[in-house]
Amino acid sequence: MSKTQTWQDIVSKLTVCLIYAILYAIALNFFWQPGHIYAGGLTGISQIIVTLLDKAGSINLSFSIIYYLLNIPMILLAWFKINHKFVIFTIVAVTFASISTSIMPHMVLIKDPTICAVFGGVINGYSLGLALKNGISTGGMDALVVTLRQLTGQSVGVISMILNGVIMLAAGYLFGWPYAFYSLVSIFVSGKVTDLVYVKHRKVQVMIITQKPDEVAAALQEKLTRGITVMPAYGAYKNASQNVLITVITFYEMEILDEIMKRVDPKAFVSVSQDIMILSEFKDNDIV
Repeated sequence: MSKTQTWQDIVSKLTVCLIYAILYAIALNFFWQPGHIYAGGLTGISQIIVTLLDKAGSINLSFSIIYYLLNIPMILLAWFKINHKFVIFTIVAVTFASISTSIMPHMVLIKDPTICAVFGGVINGYSLGLALKNGISTGGMDALVVTLRQLTGQSVGVISMILNGVIMLAAGYLFGWPYAFYSLVSIFVSGKVTDLVYVKHRKVQVMIITQKPDEVAAALQEKLTRGITVMPAYGAYKNASQNVLITVITFYEMEILDEIMKRVDPKAFVSVSQDIMILSEFKDNDIV
């Protein structure tokens, strides 16, 4: 990658971090806080701590400070346990988000908890999906979830539901059960919108027709660590022997696949099938 492309990528990611932070602050300050909605993850934990401190009246710490402090151990966990690549932009995203929530005015547009839960969830889900789509982790409990997955073997979804469930139970017990249910609605909406925006985790089946099966298979396995089925074939158009390679990857890995094929065999025919169903085990590459 050239220096120009590198700088363009950095500027693009910084811009996405800024957009994410602004949208996150809007969701928090315009909808969640006025509607007493407790979000999932570290945001929800930070909200609970702020509410408890306000009720105690002993220590006056803002949401942004608590949120930033809670993210520090998660960032360190990501650095040492999972992946260095995304930690720098995770720090940027968390810093931007903390600053945005601090300087963004607290505006009460509406106090209806249902509307606040839905609109807060939509805006936050879009901001999170946008960040993930551009290869940026937004901090929070991502590192903890992935680490627990590695230790327990449970899926990311199951672990996230358990952790968020504990947060909602705590919020309901401390501040009233109606707010816990509204908060669950917001988390559900946020997750659905994130899935609509961020499609890189979805699985696709790739079929590669090539005359360099060994080179292509070796390059794919080195970069993607995926199982590959190789079948001999005959090309009727050119009356030549070919080989068909079939593998399953995620949308996130499509760029890596494209780079490999351009480098190893640019003349290969590559077909990608979406909306496939996996019945056996499929290992997602953990990304933070």
